[in-house]
Amino acid sequence: MRIALDPFMHRHLSLVALPRKVRELGYDWIELSPRADFLEWFKAPRVFPDRIRDFRAALAAENVKIASLLPMYRWASNDEAERQAAVRHWKRAIEIAVELEVDTMNSEFGRGPHPDKGSCYCCNTGSMIETCEEAWWRSMEELVPLLEREGINLHIEPHPEDWVETLQPAVDLIRTVNSPRVKFLYCAPHTFYFGDDTRAMLRECADVLAHVHVGDTFNHKASSGLRYILNPPGTQARVHQHLNIGQGEVPWDDFFGTLAEIGFDGIMTACVFAWEDRADQSGRFMRAEMQRYIDTYWQK
Repeated sequence: MRIALDPFMHRHLSLVALPRKVRELGYDWIELSPRADFLEWFKAPRVFPDRIRDFRAALAAENVKIASLLPMYRWASNDEAERQAAVRHWKRAIEIAVELEVDTMNSEFGRGPHPDKGSCYCCNTGSMIETCEEAWWRSMEELVPLLEREGINLHIEPHPEDWVETLQPAVDLIRTVNSPRVKFLYCAPHTFYFGDDTRAMLRECADVLAHVHVGDTFNHKASSGLRYILNPPGTQARVHQHLNIGQGEVPWDDFFGTLAEIGFDGIMTACVFAWEDRADQSGRFMRAEMQRYIDTYWQK
């Protein structure tokens, strides 16, 4: 199992300083999420030979490896020019993964077009969702053969406000791609958008599950209705959090116990974004807690 840190809370550090910080916090692996000096959100990668060389040297010096690269591009946009740009950016990101000898990438199904060109998922009709899905399939038709040729795995997660934000149909879409390189990413902070039964959901996706994000969140569907207070009343905002284990309501014994039961042996990433003023403490805590649960359930 690769136990990784998403270092988004440490994005103020230079790219070459990240491996030392990750090592200091107790991790051997990085899940490199978007940052302005590498795979920027929705824009072309800002990567050139000297940057690759320096980053590889920094990784080697700390004996830290990249578990996964996380590009975020508008590959499900129903604006065709925007979608084509996203595919170009994806192709360059795949080249970068190959140059770095990284075998895995992960991303989200996507929220469709830029907000200036269309509404987000929560404001859309079914027709918009359908056009986003069709755009995503066109992108996958171009990218999956490239991933297979280069030996790169792609792990995809549904996200609140995506055109698909629930466990189903996400896992069936991945099964329909029908590639050994394309698998499912279960993000624990999205648990209460996926469904209500953690054990049943993890068992449901076991055949395609290769990656989990670990972070806590509150159940926005709780009967009290007051987990979050939002204005104006009735807003459709998709609210969730990425907290330290134990600070929310994810059933962690169910989560880790079921992962062990189904034989999970993929990438497990600490994805906490709530404590930028305590980023080091959060990173160390999450590493220790994940190990505690692994020792508890995988040793049985």
